[in-house]
Amino acid sequence: MSRQTAQVRDALAWLERRGSASVREAMATRYGIVTPKAFGVPVGTIQQLGKRLGRDHDLAAALWETGWYEARLLCAYVDDPARVTGAQMDRWAREFDNWGVCDTLCFALFDRSPAAWSKVAPWSRRRAEFVKRAAFALLASLALHDKRADDGAFLGTFPLIGRAASDQRNFVKKGVSWALRVIGRRNRGLNEAAVALAGELAASPTPAARWIGKDALRELTGAVVRRQLAARARTSR
Repeated sequence: MSRQTAQVRDALAWLERRGSASVREAMATRYGIVTPKAFGVPVGTIQQLGKRLGRDHDLAAALWETGWYEARLLCAYVDDPARVTGAQMDRWAREFDNWGVCDTLCFALFDRSPAAWSKVAPWSRRRAEFVKRAAFALLASLALHDKRADDGAFLGTFPLIGRAASDQRNFVKKGVSWALRVIGRRNRGLNEAAVALAGELAASPTPAARWIGKDALRELTGAVVRRQLAARARTSR
C-alpha cells in the first residue's frame, strides 16, 4: 500500500469515527445539503484534520476521488492553491452536487488559485446549477479575499450578475445576491455602483431579479454597511 493510499484510508476512518447521524440529518433538513456519501462531520472538525495533514496537492486529488462529502470539503484545506489549475477547477466544478462543497472549495481554495478570475465569466454561462452558483460563490470569495484587485475587475462582472439574476433556481439566485452584496461592501465607490445595479434589479419584472435587488439594497444601504465603509475610508487616507 502506498503512503498516499494509507493517508486516504486513515483520513476516511478518522472522519467516519467522528460522523453523526444527527449532523447528517441536519445537513439535509436544515441546510439543504443533499449528498449520497456523507459521514456527518462538522466543518470545524474537518478543518482540524486539514491542519494535521498540511498542504498536499496529490493527496487532495486522491481525497476528491473518494466522493465522500467530508473528504471533498477537506480538499479545500489540504490542496495547494498555487498548484490548482483551471482544468482541475473545471473537473471538480462539474462534480459539484451541493452548495456545501461548492462554496467551501470556492471560499477556501479556488479563490487563491492563479486561475480564479478566469473562471468567473465562463462558469456564469453554464447551465448546471452548482457550476453557475460556483461562478458567483467564487466572485464573492474574491471580493472578500483579493485585496489587490481593483474596482474595475469587479465592475466588469456586473453584466454577468445582471444576466444571471433572472435564474429562478434557489442556489443560483442566492449566489448572485451574495456576490453583489460582498462587492458592494468593499468600498464606497463599489457600494454606489452595487446599489445602482440592485435598484435596477429590484424594479425587474422577473421575480428572482427582484428578490436579489431587494436583498442587496436592504444590506448595502443599511446602517451597518455604511459604518463599515466610513471606517475603511478613514483608514485608507
